[in-house]
Amino acid sequence: MTRRDFITLIGGAASWPLAARAQQPAKPVIGFLEATTAADTVYRVSAFRDGLKEAGFIDGHNVAIEFRWAENKHDRLPALAADLAQRHVAVIVGPNVSMLAARAVTSTIPIVFVSGGDPIASGLVTNLSRPGGNITGVSFASVPLQPKRLGLLHELVPPPATIAWLRDPRDPSFEGQEKEVPPAARELGRQLLALNAQSVGEIDAAFATIVQSRAGALLVGPNNRRRQVAALAARHGVPAIGGIREFVLAGGLMSYGASDSDAYRRAGSHYVGPILKGAKPGDLPVEMPTKYELVINVVAAKALGLEIPPKLLALADEVIE
Repeated sequence: MTRRDFITLIGGAASWPLAARAQQPAKPVIGFLEATTAADTVYRVSAFRDGLKEAGFIDGHNVAIEFRWAENKHDRLPALAADLAQRHVAVIVGPNVSMLAARAVTSTIPIVFVSGGDPIASGLVTNLSRPGGNITGVSFASVPLQPKRLGLLHELVPPPATIAWLRDPRDPSFEGQEKEVPPAARELGRQLLALNAQSVGEIDAAFATIVQSRAGALLVGPNNRRRQVAALAARHGVPAIGGIREFVLAGGLMSYGASDSDAYRRAGSHYVGPILKGAKPGDLPVEMPTKYELVINVVAAKALGLEIPPKLLALADEVIE
């Protein structure tokens, strides 16, 4: 080897680390699009990060998460979804209402939904076992359980008390609830007071009607303002049941459904992680829940002056005391 060749070799070697770094792929970015607020989604974000970690991805280390919150203003979702698409994120994840907005702006970026409703009825996918296209996800099937929740209220608050039903006509699952809840109330022989509410002001107005109508209990539809609803139910002495454990942790009386947190964990471990490793979303079947939990807050029951029937307590998977 000549001296010139040796110097050339050494000079080239000095640039190898820089060249190697330049060839390394950029850190993948996940778009996390939520219809609600950052404060309301702390538990979801934590569970999602846990799922990503199970799949080998750590936020800030080998993956980055771009968060977008619509602050309960659904009309902001299209622009937020378009912003993530323009940033060419590797995948977009969030609840069904947010992912409907994402679907409208991209047919190529993978989309992972976490849905409480029917993903077929809402138009997210056409087949659960083989979704096809760029969309798949997890369903915790909350909406079909509304009749069961109504039945639990029926056991707790005997007739003839009216049961109020708080619903959001802008939610993608609204039509499904309309088909399920009124027939279930008629079958139980219960009077149902249906109230449309989504914003802070609408929910306040709905509770004014609940109090004026002397409703004996409240069935809460899919609504991210769980803390406001739980607080108003406690203030006005209205026993309320929601679909997720977090509603009870916020002060609500009962919840019945699959774990929302676990659904977000699985979204990270079973979907986003594999997609970042090369899996196609259309090849990943939609996961449905395998377990439902009844959670009862006996502290809230005492504050309401309610005696939870022993039969109901025996059925509870978790009792918060």
